[in-house]
Amino acid sequence: MVLPECNCIRIVVGIVSVLVVFFAVILNHLENSEPTTPPRMTADIKTLQENYRQKNKTCFILGASGETGKLLFKEILNSQIFSKITLIGRRLAFENESYENVFQEVVDFEKLDDYAAAFQGHDVGYCCLGTTKAKSGEQGFIRVDHDYVLNSAKLAKAGGCSHFNLESSKGADKTSSFLYLKIKGQVEADIEELDFDRYTVFRPAVLMVDRQESRPTEWLARKFLSPVSSIFPTALSIPISSLVKAMVINTVMEGDKVEILENKPIYNLGRLAEKTDK
Repeated sequence: MVLPECNCIRIVVGIVSVLVVFFAVILNHLENSEPTTPPRMTADIKTLQENYRQKNKTCFILGASGETGKLLFKEILNSQIFSKITLIGRRLAFENESYENVFQEVVDFEKLDDYAAAFQGHDVGYCCLGTTKAKSGEQGFIRVDHDYVLNSAKLAKAGGCSHFNLESSKGADKTSSFLYLKIKGQVEADIEELDFDRYTVFRPAVLMVDRQESRPTEWLARKFLSPVSSIFPTALSIPISSLVKAMVINTVMEGDKVEILENKPIYNLGRLAEKTDK
């Protein structure tokens, strides 16, 4: 009676071993499948930041009440590369704090043309707007992640913005059969047609962040990805701190007219910024 049990155990162990190796191969492929173009360094980061600071540029952040927007605001504030920061959203990003040269504009995205003045006079724009189909429904998701984002970009362009930064998603593709990726890819393409002097798209994978907003699917994904990310840091996820640091450091670097930064290059830029901060 013992022999069959031993055989079963061996079979189970064998299957588990095969699965572990299989997933490890897939994760390794994902980890190394994206381009790893080195950062476009013409000087050290501190020098680039100081040179940029001397240009006396201003910026706006869309969606500063969201997780990415909040951390991006703090990162920009700490970098001191802008002489003025404007937070644009449907509600105040903060009420009890006060910051020098930081302004807030509350707008109605359904009547955005009425708030064109909020988009006037900014050199750089960062868009972190976004929702989910689960939270807003299919049409609500399209309205926020495409219509609100595109209309904001149009007003920013008309208002003089020369560098527009868009937080998109890994896998964004306007031909995708998956709604989320299709809308992300479509808005990327539509904004490119606006012809900004410089247009940067960030395509992060799953953001590792403890959201204040309840998103059960993302919570489960983070629980699974947390141990995976310690071995394969960019295969399926990225720390949100790496994303916002990359967005800021990329701003002060020279860049192409249209840039699409995938997950691994974003992570590498974020690591570079972390080393500079130490």
